[in-house]
Parts: sequence; C-alpha cells; structure tokens
Amino acid sequence: MTHFLTVADFDSSTLNAIVENARILKYQQKSGISHRLLEGKGLAMIFEKPSNRTRIAFEMGIFQLGGYSIFLQKQDVGMGDREPIKDVARVLSRMTDVVMIRALSHHTLDEFSRYATVPVINGLSDTHHPCQAMADMVTILEKKPDHPKPIVAYVGDGNNVCRSLIEICQKMNVCIRVACPKGYEPSIRPDFLSHSPREVVDGADVVYTDVWISMGQESDCTQKMNDFKEFTVTKDLMACAKSDAIFMHCLPAIRGQEVDDEVIESSQSAVFDQAENRLHAHKAILMYLLESNLKK
Repeated sequence: MTHFLTVADFDSSTLNAIVENARILKYQQKSGISHRLLEGKGLAMIFEKPSNRTRIAFEMGIFQLGGYSIFLQKQDVGMGDREPIKDVARVLSRMTDVVMIRALSHHTLDEFSRYATVPVINGLSDTHHPCQAMADMVTILEKKPDHPKPIVAYVGDGNNVCRSLIEICQKMNVCIRVACPKGYEPSIRPDFLSHSPREVVDGADVVYTDVWISMGQESDCTQKMNDFKEFTVTKDLMACAKSDAIFMHCLPAIRGQEVDDEVIESSQSAVFDQAENRLHAHKAILMYLLESNLKK
C-alpha cells in the first residue's frame, strides 16, 4: 500500500509527475473542463488540529474529482483514547477509499498507516507537511518556469514546513538555503545553512517564511519571540533577493512578526497563489494514490 506521509518517500520522477498533474488539473478547473476522475470515491478526513486551507483543499478537491468527503474532528473519533489507532485504521479502511490525517504527532500517522488497507495522507504532523511542500513546488515552477535551478531562501524556524520544503527542493533540482537562529536548525540538512537571513536571501529567487510559534508551542512564545527578533522578512530583507523574487508563506501569517504587512501585500507576494495551489496539489496527490494503489 502506497501512502503519502513524507516527501522523502518518493523519487524525483514521481514527485515531478504529481506536480505536473496538479498543473494540468489547475488548467482544467480554470477552463471549466470537467475532470470527475474519482467518481464515487470517499475521503475520510481526521483533524486533530484546526485547519483552513487543508480542509478546504481536500473537501473541494475530492468533490471536483467526483468523490465525497467526511470531516471528523479529534473528539468525534477519540483515536488513541476512546478507540485504538489500529482499530480506527481498520474500520475506516472498510468504509472509505482514502484517509487524510492532520495529526498532533507523526507517530499517529505511522501507526495508522501500518494497519490501514487504503492510502493514508499526512495533512500535517509535528515533523512534516508534505502536502504543503507539493503546493509550494507547483507555485515555484509556476512563477519561475524558465529558471534551470531557482534559489529558495527560507527564513525562520526549522519546523515541519521547513523540513518538507528542504526534501522537495532537493528532490526537484531547486537550491534551498535556510536561515534559522541558533538552536532552531532543521533536522534535515539544506544546501546551505546560516544564522544570517541576509546571507541566505542574497540573490534568491524565492523568499519563504512561516510562523515562529506553531500550534502547540505557545508555551515557548516569550523565548522564541526574543530568539527570532532579527528574522522578520521586511522590505529591506526582500531587497537583498533578486529584483523579480517572489515572497511565499504557507499561512496563516502573523503580520509584524515573521513578515511585515508591506511584504505580504506587495506585488512580489505569491502567498494567495500558493494557497490556491493547495487545492490543485491535493487533487493530484489523491489521484496518484488511488490510481497507483489500484494497479497493485
């Protein structure tokens, strides 16, 4: 059974094929071309964390592909509390065709996928955010189509978004530089690592950041705010990148912390194209998993 838990699980050709299909699906959606390719398929979505883009992208995505979705909150399932994870996995496998989980812990996804007999998608965990990374790559290739090897400069926490971004960039011939405060480096080595935002942004084609305080880390707020005070993406920092560089953020953004309002509202900002591309990337992931597992 093929699951979608981390970008690292897939080779470059597979990731390229999914990204290219996302771009095709986006064209079809924009052109009003029907693509109900997953007619009658059911998607179960389990959310242990709040969601905006992930939920909307998967709900609308499966609907546009001809299928349907079921939304389950943490308290609805009680997974690991009211009922063992392995039992939930086996029950949903009997009733649905694919399961997406937005999990507090990646261990939940690992255990769930061991017992599931349908594809499992990581909608976000504490260590990885592969669906976001796929949408990011759709956006980068869309905005920089003729660049042989664009340079992405990530500024901020070496969190789940950062790790998945590193993984996909290194799989798809995109240079990834990361600037983090000391002690916040990602567990995966980028092409270039620094503690200086200006050093990584210099000459970059893409400048990317994320929130400093992730969900569940609120207790670290005071210390993190102090540690990250020099890592805000400002207009002056963007000026260190190429003149046609784009700004990306996976959202939600806290304006005035990790990014200034004038940057996210500028003509260089691609954050809402990036958010939209979650829809098309998620559709492509669903198609890949259901089609590839059907062949087995």
